[in-house]
Amino acid sequence: MGKIIGIDLGTTNSCVSVMEGNEAVVIANDEGRRTTPSVVAFLDNGERKVGDPAKRQAITNPKKTIASIKRFMGARFDEVTSEVSRMAYKVVKGDNNTCRVDIDGRLYTAQEISAITLQKMKKTAEDFLGHEVTEAVITVPAYFNDSQRQATIEAGEIAGLKVRRIINEPTAAALAYGMDKKTKDMTIAVYDLGGGTFDVSILELGDGVFEVKSTNGDTHLGGDDFDQVIIDFLADHFKSQENIDLRKDPMALQRLKEAGEKAKIELSSSAETEINLPYITAVDGVPKHLVVKLSRSKFEQLADQLVQRTLKPCMEALKDAGLQKSDIDEVILVGGSTRIPKIQQVVEEFFGKKPNKGVNPDEVVAIGAAIQGGVLTGEVKDVLLLDVTPLSMGIETMGNVYDVVIESNSTIPTKKSKVYSTAADNQPSVEIHILQGERPMARDNRSVGRFILDGIPPAQRGIPQIEVTFDIDANGVLNVSAQDKGTGKKQNIRIEASTGLSKEEIEKMKNDAAMNADTDKKVREKAEKINEADSVIFQTEKQLKEIGEKIPADKKATIETSLAALKAAHQSQDIDAITKQLEELNQAWAVASQDIYQAQQTAETGGATQEKASGNNQESETVTDIEYEDVKK
Repeated sequence: MGKIIGIDLGTTNSCVSVMEGNEAVVIANDEGRRTTPSVVAFLDNGERKVGDPAKRQAITNPKKTIASIKRFMGARFDEVTSEVSRMAYKVVKGDNNTCRVDIDGRLYTAQEISAITLQKMKKTAEDFLGHEVTEAVITVPAYFNDSQRQATIEAGEIAGLKVRRIINEPTAAALAYGMDKKTKDMTIAVYDLGGGTFDVSILELGDGVFEVKSTNGDTHLGGDDFDQVIIDFLADHFKSQENIDLRKDPMALQRLKEAGEKAKIELSSSAETEINLPYITAVDGVPKHLVVKLSRSKFEQLADQLVQRTLKPCMEALKDAGLQKSDIDEVILVGGSTRIPKIQQVVEEFFGKKPNKGVNPDEVVAIGAAIQGGVLTGEVKDVLLLDVTPLSMGIETMGNVYDVVIESNSTIPTKKSKVYSTAADNQPSVEIHILQGERPMARDNRSVGRFILDGIPPAQRGIPQIEVTFDIDANGVLNVSAQDKGTGKKQNIRIEASTGLSKEEIEKMKNDAAMNADTDKKVREKAEKINEADSVIFQTEKQLKEIGEKIPADKKATIETSLAALKAAHQSQDIDAITKQLEELNQAWAVASQDIYQAQQTAETGGATQEKASGNNQESETVTDIEYEDVKK
């Protein structure tokens, strides 16, 4: 069985890990970084950039640089209107109320954009392992709903990966933290504040069993929101001075985003930072600059509401687990945003103990995913992971009432059934409306899907017995079936359409992604070949200057002709011509080198013969014997 890689597909950064021997290893990308920004850029020449190269050009290409796409994964357009307004790139409403990113008229789903990042993670792992990778464990926020989980699986599929397991991020972090503590019984809280989501999970560890007792969170709260309060502060400050809203200019907005993120990071270690953005815009041809000092205390005031929003899920998680704060043995901080000092202070005050900083908050989730991959392949033994479903699931009943079939925080996989009946006499069919959420009325919960069970024999209302079964797999993905117990007629539905994508659309996106990967590969190979030609031209010119007089005239002429042809091919960027001329130039050098070495050997042989004829074959050095003492250590 091949390796199953672990991928933390983050809002801000992504990370990939794999089991090597008895431990999970975080793999550095081709830029040498252990995490990769979850940023994708589309260039005018058709090339795509991923990670740091994409992030570096964002200011000059804001409308085609996609960041924080995870916020739109599996979401309906009308659920994320506030996020849409923040983005420098264009997010529009697509088919089935899905979110689409408009790049030059081509509408990309969040799954397709995420798949590009996953392809980068896949290639990073393949370069490290030396062979193809086809399977992965991918992490998701614990509070992701069914649609968001399904969208993540689809993104993996589009990237050419079979997603063996979807694992909750806090659970993955606990797995990584607790692997060397398997014999110790303890209760831990994982406080996970990432780039776009917040989760808290309570787990019990002992004898290799990692059991999630409860989970809670907010999928619209993360580091991006902390950046946003700084962005709004800067934009409002500039507007008060110049009466211009920088948020309406995509390029200026992108500069504010980068400045906001940088300031947030600097304020984790400094009491104050200066934000200096020269030439941020121009008014009547006069350039305007933005220079503002921001103190840590001011930032904490701006972000206080966000910090406080993380505490309610903590209270709910403890309540659902039936525990007190004093029952928690360790608090683990996960996610880059937990480096904010105010977050650490509030967590310590809430739980009454200092949080554990023994794990790398950026890498621990990917490590946990790799360990889960090792469990699936059999590399990791004596580990049992018991996760939970974050939200209740049920159906709509008469009067718009929401009837729960599976309670939130139920251990998964799980399967439960309930019997319902008809609401009218001689009703020939029933519509099963599947919902997810915690509100008592159906309209206040999230609609996951609908299907119809027909062929019910005529009978008075309340007589037919319709058994509805909910089956949640280990990935937290739902299957629902309904059966008329009288006739035995059954109807099944796997809740896949909740992401708005059909099987055919996913397959097409998968093929497009593979084609784009080939295109990206060709673009990269072209760049590498042009760089190789540039290097060979430089080295050839240098060598001709240094040893040109030692090369026979006819051989030198051949090299110069090949060099001129290579320069012409390099100028035109004709890859076939460059490849051909490189071979010819290398061949010309090979022939010339033989003549140079033969001439050198002939000269040395002739010199030695002359010395011998002159009688100068005596030893030129005096050899002296000395005594030495062997010093034993």
